Amino acid sequence: MTYNHESGIPPSPRQIRLTYDPNDPYTKNRHNPPVGGSQAGKKPAPPTTSENVVRLEKIVINSMIKEALTNRSNLLGLIAAFRAISGDTEGGGGRPSSDGVQIVKGKKNVGGWMRPGLPVGAKVELKGPKMYDFLSTLVEFVLPRIREFPGIVMPPASSTMKSPSGVAGVVSFGLPPEAMGYFPQIEVNLDSYPKSYGMHIHFVTNAVGLGAQNRARALVSGFQIPFTRK
Repeated sequence: MTYNHESGIPPSPRQIRLTYDPNDPYTKNRHNPPVGGSQAGKKPAPPTTSENVVRLEKIVINSMIKEALTNRSNLLGLIAAFRAISGDTEGGGGRPSSDGVQIVKGKKNVGGWMRPGLPVGAKVELKGPKMYDFLSTLVEFVLPRIREFPGIVMPPASSTMKSPSGVAGVVSFGLPPEAMGYFPQIEVNLDSYPKSYGMHIHFVTNAVGLGAQNRARALVSGFQIPFTRK
């Protein structure tokens, strides 16, 4: 899955030509992209060494609540659920880098629906031991109890791997609202939460370059998380 076959002699690296002359004082501070679009999906992956072996850096969990647009108090149930599931609090465990559960606010103005700075959801970033504790709970208690869960759906084999998502080492999938009740931390007092919430889970790795998505999937599959093809 991580092998890229190339027949023949590979072409020489393309000379990057910028849109504007860097020496022109009239365009010195202007955004200067390369001619022909972004080359992120065309750069080969760096050689694998002991320093850049693919590893899991963090797990990000986020969820959006439509009802929070009219009443921000609707976020309290989601925040409490994320704190119970992740066990992560601000500065918890003597880790100053731990931010705990964070409020997600709108960034753009969407007429009649969204305004900048309006709370719309919550997220939590897990690193270190808490990340692996959450991963173990997800694999052993949650995923096996979800009905008709074949695995994380992969794109068709004919799809290109030069897209922005293909060169980013991030594996993402979503869980339905009923899956929240399968976490042991929630199941013991499920009635104390106003409702069940769905969530998106993102496995962020250090893989970059061409084929990074496949290398990230190979790593995540090693944690007993299944994948399936469309």
